[in-house]
Amino acid sequence: MTSVWLLAGATSIKNNRQVLFGIFELNSGSASVTTDRDDGVVFVRLAGHFSLVDLTSLHGTLMQAAAAGPLTVDLSGVERLDTAAAWAIAETGKVAESAGHTLQISGAAEHAAALVETVRKALPKVESAKRRKFSLAAWLDDFGRSVAAGWTFLTQLLGFLGLFLARLGRSLFHPTEFRLTALVHHCQEVGVKAVPIVALMAFLIGVVLAFQGSTQLRQFGAEVFVVDLIAVSILRELGILLTAIIVAGRTASAFTAAIGSMKMREEIDAMRTLGIDPAAALIVPRVLALLLMLPILGMIANAAGLLGGGLMSWVELGISPAMFQSRLIEGTDVSHLMVGMIKAPFFAIVIGIVGCHAGMQVGNNAESLGQKTSAAVVTAIFSVIVIDALFSIFFAEVGI
Repeated sequence: MTSVWLLAGATSIKNNRQVLFGIFELNSGSASVTTDRDDGVVFVRLAGHFSLVDLTSLHGTLMQAAAAGPLTVDLSGVERLDTAAAWAIAETGKVAESAGHTLQISGAAEHAAALVETVRKALPKVESAKRRKFSLAAWLDDFGRSVAAGWTFLTQLLGFLGLFLARLGRSLFHPTEFRLTALVHHCQEVGVKAVPIVALMAFLIGVVLAFQGSTQLRQFGAEVFVVDLIAVSILRELGILLTAIIVAGRTASAFTAAIGSMKMREEIDAMRTLGIDPAAALIVPRVLALLLMLPILGMIANAAGLLGGGLMSWVELGISPAMFQSRLIEGTDVSHLMVGMIKAPFFAIVIGIVGCHAGMQVGNNAESLGQKTSAAVVTAIFSVIVIDALFSIFFAEVGI
């Protein structure tokens, strides 16, 4: 029985092509391959028992022969052919087709031909991506799908927020269900361990503001107003905003990775089986820890920023610490501090909900975990900036 896979259209054999011709045994010792050439066609004759042990040698020989030109594989001497050898023949036909050559099978027994044909049909087919032509209808379709996906994502976040509030309210009526140990642990992870990086960041921001402000204000002889610049910028905007951005990058990724890893290992399903509510055990302690610690981190950032600004003002402008303190108290209203700190709970809720939601959306593979972690960080930082902009517009409209 002969099975021809490819039609005519073979390319000529180039002189610099070299194929290993001769008779040799494969690894198992019970199989042999004879390779020769006749009228530009390479003949590969298989004989004996072929098994998985012979796969590497057989595959290499067939590939080398297929690269030389049209190929004919003679299976008349094959006594036994397993799936591995059939795959080597089928894969050779696929490679020969892509190179513009032909591959023909001859002398195959009925069972061997059927096996090779079955394996050939089971080989994965590479589908080339079709390029879509730009059109207004296609653009509107993509835009509509993006808007719908964004709305769905927003409703899911609102659902998680409602779930957090419901479980938090339940814990108020059932204090024994509240996980105090988990709350303390997450307060340490979210807040205490973030103090060094937050303080250093705010200190350097204060130094930069003082240096840049002094350079500009010196031209007008208004160096003393650099204190107002530092105080208003840090207390009202930069202190809590940059703190929230750092926490978003640090904590949202941690929440997603922790919950996502548990979901990959099916630990969340095991919790449900044991009667443990995953929302009460995983979401409530994390979001509540952010609610408690982010305002504290914001206060630390404000203090460090003012310290950095005061130190740079002393070095660059000669404003002594006592003068800096006096000017800070006289020229800075406490409302600036309140404007900044009011944003902290909203930042905390958004960061916590985004991180926990992304963790719950992780699939059963590591690739999904990485994608959701990256998406959580980007979404959390973007959300923090949007909320800060909305607050800025609101306070400007009400005159605060």
